[in-house]
Amino acid sequence: MADEVPRVVATPAAIALIEQLVAEHGPVLFHQSGGCCDGSAPMCFPANEFMVGGSDVKLGTLAGVPFYMSESQFEYWQHTQLIIDCVSGNGGMFSLERPTGLRFLTRSRLFDDAESAWLAAHPAERAES
Repeated sequence: MADEVPRVVATPAAIALIEQLVAEHGPVLFHQSGGCCDGSAPMCFPANEFMVGGSDVKLGTLAGVPFYMSESQFEYWQHTQLIIDCVSGNGGMFSLERPTGLRFLTRSRLFDDAESAWLAAHPAERAES
């Protein structure tokens, strides 16, 4: 397989919301929540207010915005492509989209054998500490 296989993609609706949030807040980033208060949800934060570290994995970018998750959570999700969408509702308590009446949502699909082989040859990046 010659083409890059993205680990994370976004629907047109999610991209529109990301672009709106960047226009309002400046640089942002995503971190896939691992549970706790907001369940397992994609959370959008101002880039200068959320610190990623060496135990985070960068899955890719959405509309130029980096998307991370913890290394331990990546172990569970590494065989799936994350598809970030948005739907009506309240976002995560600390996520920037909360006041918009929309919330980000993670959908997923399993990678096929060819995609899995490509990904095995191109490991995910660790975030810089």
